[in-house]
Amino acid sequence: FVTACLEGSISARGLLDVDRCRANLEKQKRPAELTHLQWENHKWKLVFARTENWLDVEPMVRHLEVKELALEVEKALLHFAGEHYALWAWVVMPSHFHWIIEPSESWIDHLGKEANKRSPRERIMHSVKRHSARQCNKLQKRTGAFWQAESYDHCIDDVDELERVIDYIELNPVNAGITQTKEDF
Repeated sequence: FVTACLEGSISARGLLDVDRCRANLEKQKRPAELTHLQWENHKWKLVFARTENWLDVEPMVRHLEVKELALEVEKALLHFAGEHYALWAWVVMPSHFHWIIEPSESWIDHLGKEANKRSPRERIMHSVKRHSARQCNKLQKRTGAFWQAESYDHCIDDVDELERVIDYIELNPVNAGITQTKEDF
């Protein structure tokens, strides 16, 4: 599960708020009923929710409100689907995108020694972000960074979590107040 944000989409106030949230969670002691991995996942989800709120409610940059730009991003997400990765779900929001991908074993095997230089997820993200940034910058007649260098990613552990994340992605436009139903988006 990967989220990529437009460069400058979270305000300085938002970044400070997210950093404070992360720092406060790091100071907390792990609840006895949670394993170390469960606690780390729980903290990740809380920080992600805080970040997502800034992206949905108060984004500083909303380039992807322009349909032409959003379609370029969607084309990049779909370009190697079924070849380099299985695409489980995606949504392009005004300031970011979410998607769930599963790199193809045959594509990974095809990489050979090159696979050790960068993970399949990193390769896929680099390709999508590079291509969509180039196309969107061309359409906007601008240059410079389009995407934040960092993306937010989380490995989905089981089918139940996969279903929850797919629901989350499909409902993101509704929860952000962009549409009334997921089918409208």
